[in-house]
Amino acid sequence: MNKLALSVSPHIVSPMDTRFMMKGVVKALIPAIIASLYFFRWKAAGVMLVSLAGCVITEYLFQKLRKRKVKINDFSAVVTGLLLAMVLPPAIPLWMAFLGGVFAVALGKELFGGLGQNVFNPALLARAFLMAAFPVALTTWTHPITLDAMTGATPLGVAKFDHIMTPYLSLFIGNIGGSIGETSALAILLGLVYLLYNKIIDYRIPVAFIGTVALFGTVLYLIAPQKYMSPLFYVLAGGLLLGAVFMATDPVTTPVTAKGRWIFGIGCGVITMLIRLWGGLPEGVMYSILFMNAFTPLINRISRPGRFGETSGK
Repeated sequence: MNKLALSVSPHIVSPMDTRFMMKGVVKALIPAIIASLYFFRWKAAGVMLVSLAGCVITEYLFQKLRKRKVKINDFSAVVTGLLLAMVLPPAIPLWMAFLGGVFAVALGKELFGGLGQNVFNPALLARAFLMAAFPVALTTWTHPITLDAMTGATPLGVAKFDHIMTPYLSLFIGNIGGSIGETSALAILLGLVYLLYNKIIDYRIPVAFIGTVALFGTVLYLIAPQKYMSPLFYVLAGGLLLGAVFMATDPVTTPVTAKGRWIFGIGCGVITMLIRLWGGLPEGVMYSILFMNAFTPLINRISRPGRFGETSGK
């Protein structure tokens, strides 16, 4: 009996392809989606639908026009659309959310050659574009449940400018104003557990990112508790958890080495706290991730392990 089997490479096959990973991210976002629909109702639903439409339609048209195989069924455009919606305020005009979806795919991904070749996280790049183009709309917040316009800022804003701390329970559950997907720490942590359990993301970047913010906050709180909030507040408030779990772990725009992921996460944490505490904006997660995205090739280079048998002197 012939037991020799001949086949072409690759000889080791894993189910962890692009479609599997993207569908996993969508599943991990379900708790955050449910929370956003509960707190922001039809406004959250509208933002998610038009953001998804902008991303999926743009990717389909780009691939058709460039006569490439249409790959919208790999769920990458769906993930981009959902993540973009998660970082937008509930009251944003729907046409702006749609424009953000178009920008995310057209300039954030397809301009670089498509999935796997983009330098920056497409959803965050689109959010930065919308922030620059429509700053009032991107900083207009909504009360959860009632959907009334807020006269005040988000928890980070009132902490930074008025030194008022939002209760921890509200931050944990999500009964606060903010972007539709970042308010509920509980929902995001449930997604993190799913992603780690299914090995869709690596633990290093979230741990380094969140740990750096917590350490930074702890040191400052011990030095001047009357001036700075507790480290737990800095972890739960704003978009830190959403960014650390879903944005900073993007496999395309973040380092591939273990050491590089630690560097990336620490860098994101430091920049986030520098902007939060001494910058002109109350939040710095988006800019920290985009900034570190630009250094990913360099981080990969300096953290590359030596070849087998290579001596440290070379």
